[in-house]
Amino acid sequence: MSQYDPAETPESKHVHEGQSRGEKPTDRECPCCRVCGLSAERIEHSEEPSVRDVSEVGEHPEHAADAEHHEPPDHAHEDRSSGHDHEAHVDHAGHETLFKRRFFVCLVLSLPVLYYSPMLQDWFGYAAVTFPGSEFVGPVLGTIVFLYGGVPFLRMGAVEARNREPGMMLLISLAITVAFVYSVAAVAFGIGEPFFWELVTLVVIFLLGHWIEMRSVRRASGALDELAELMPDTAERITEDGETEEVRVDELTADDLVLVRPGGNVPADGVVEEGESNVNEAMITGESRPVKKEPEDKVIGGTTNRDGSLRVRVTATGEETTLSGIMRLVEEAQQSRSRTQVLADRAAGWLFYAAITVAAITAVAWTVATGFGLPVVERVVTVLVIACPHALGLAVPLVVAINTTMAAQNGMLIRDRIAMEEARNLDTIVFDKTGTLTKGEQGVVDVATTDDWDEDELLAVMAAAEGDSEHMIAEAIRDAADERELSVPRVREFEALEGRGVRATVDVEAAANPDVGTDHARDGETVHVGGPNLLRYLDVERDTALKTFADNAGERGQGVVYLLRNGDAVGAVALADVVREESFEAIDALHEMDVEVAMLTGDTEDVARAVSEELDIDTYFAEVLPEDKDKKIVELQNQGKLVAMVGDGVNDAPALTRSDVGIAIGSGTDVAVESADVVLVENDPRDVAHLAQLSRKSYRKMQENLVWAAGYNVFALPLAAGVLAPIGILLSPAIGAVLMSASTVIVAINAQLLRRADLSV
Repeated sequence: MSQYDPAETPESKHVHEGQSRGEKPTDRECPCCRVCGLSAERIEHSEEPSVRDVSEVGEHPEHAADAEHHEPPDHAHEDRSSGHDHEAHVDHAGHETLFKRRFFVCLVLSLPVLYYSPMLQDWFGYAAVTFPGSEFVGPVLGTIVFLYGGVPFLRMGAVEARNREPGMMLLISLAITVAFVYSVAAVAFGIGEPFFWELVTLVVIFLLGHWIEMRSVRRASGALDELAELMPDTAERITEDGETEEVRVDELTADDLVLVRPGGNVPADGVVEEGESNVNEAMITGESRPVKKEPEDKVIGGTTNRDGSLRVRVTATGEETTLSGIMRLVEEAQQSRSRTQVLADRAAGWLFYAAITVAAITAVAWTVATGFGLPVVERVVTVLVIACPHALGLAVPLVVAINTTMAAQNGMLIRDRIAMEEARNLDTIVFDKTGTLTKGEQGVVDVATTDDWDEDELLAVMAAAEGDSEHMIAEAIRDAADERELSVPRVREFEALEGRGVRATVDVEAAANPDVGTDHARDGETVHVGGPNLLRYLDVERDTALKTFADNAGERGQGVVYLLRNGDAVGAVALADVVREESFEAIDALHEMDVEVAMLTGDTEDVARAVSEELDIDTYFAEVLPEDKDKKIVELQNQGKLVAMVGDGVNDAPALTRSDVGIAIGSGTDVAVESADVVLVENDPRDVAHLAQLSRKSYRKMQENLVWAAGYNVFALPLAAGVLAPIGILLSPAIGAVLMSASTVIVAINAQLLRRADLSV
């Protein structure tokens, strides 16, 4: 299983489609369908009739009106968590194309209707050119516009009515139906002035608004398409005789050897066997700088090779690749629903009943005041137009889609939408120490020497003596010498002293820095490198400076390794689990957001205290057994805190599950990743701060959109009802449609501004 595979166990706490925790996942829906008012409709299952047969199924009726847009889907996706195989996936581009075409057709048909409208001729003082039958231009073209442009809304409104979940589509349907029926009656029975021009204006503006919405949703939901495009269609597989053959990527199997040329995309996850190059992993990890790849380095399928050719041994293909796992997580996140989305959907239902109530009161009041007629119908229609919650329905889905895309682009994969929303309220974030705040490996953190030894020379000689050792301390010393770009002397007669250290004969003439004199060093001297046990074994005394150095290191929980020459300790290095440079920035950023930071570790009190003080951590828990980590989370929660846990190991899984928001480091174990709500692709603790920032900014955008959409209706409904009619202020249906669409566009633009949010720390 890929570490990013989001397949869930029965114990999983993740939420789908607004479920409570522990419930079985229900059928998925897409944000596009929610915007269209099809929230209660199921995406087609294999056992159900074709989505083309709207008369039998009744779902996605707007597609039925344009059957040519329902070609067989490019892919089938499987709801892994529920076991259902979905044969069709909603085509956002199809929605957009449908409304775009209908908008332009209806716009062209509406122009003659407007031109021949008696009311507009009177307003603008012109006389339309007449011809035999010109009086029927408005009724005929208005009817065509109603049937062609209005049918998608009518069908979706029928779905809402049938499911007893009224929303924006039902409001639109009611508004244009009232306008059409009244106008036809006015022409047929001469009961008043028809207003086909208002009808066609309503339909055209509704189509325009919906086209803009579908376009925005399609663009905001394009993360999956962008990710899918990263994977090449073909690969160059290297045969046993060394030749290359072009094969489809889905024909690759584990252990195949493939050639990745400069500029090409890596076809599958694998390990570099030959070659060196820089690989762009930005779309996968969020890291903008190319990553150098050498033999034995791992590469991710879908990343782009830059300047050198690589021969890669395939380790995972198809659904097992990191990219496929990321795509599943992004899809899960886009299809899940947040509490805010549920609230917005519920508000749309409340608004329907409010609109019906206000429309009824308006009809009664105006009928009593003026008698039933065109003004009454205009008032009722205007109320229904103003009440259409296009903006309300779009307020949250757009932000959610953009939020998911931005998170993925910044190396954060959201598995649980509610957890993402909760991240804004976090007041305590608990980090596992090893491998999260620290690198999880020993490193040289301090150096001390006697008067006649230089630090660089000391490290060079120690690195030489440890050159043949596989111990992690030896590796740390060698790494320290490499970082300083020291020239390491030759070594011979290496011997490991079990439990004590090493002994070797070192050619010190080539030691470290050429500027350092070698009058104290003898060619071919035997030196020892080891810890306190070596000192006791050889009965070596340290001078005062080295004793003080060792005592201070011990207080910080650091280990000390000495270099011995001629029976004297000439220098020492302190070693510790190296703190990541990024950890300092992450802790500072969280403190700026007034978030308390805690640390969990199984290390000793001294080590925990030293790391905590170095990073300025608020609280730490030391010597915590793996099985007790989740108890510390409960302890914090019992204090009334909303707690997130950040970890990467198997022993972190219970704590990740117990926390309010579980955050797994992407390079951690599968168990940790599967227990988390959010997966950080990179081992970068700064992404935790990015997560909190994005959650807060996204929620703020949702609030802004909801306030605008709902507040707009609160103020507009009374105006539409005519409360200011006594002072001459009346809103016509057309003006109402313009204002409604303007509200929708403003909400869409405001959501898009989230993309410009600064997540830097």
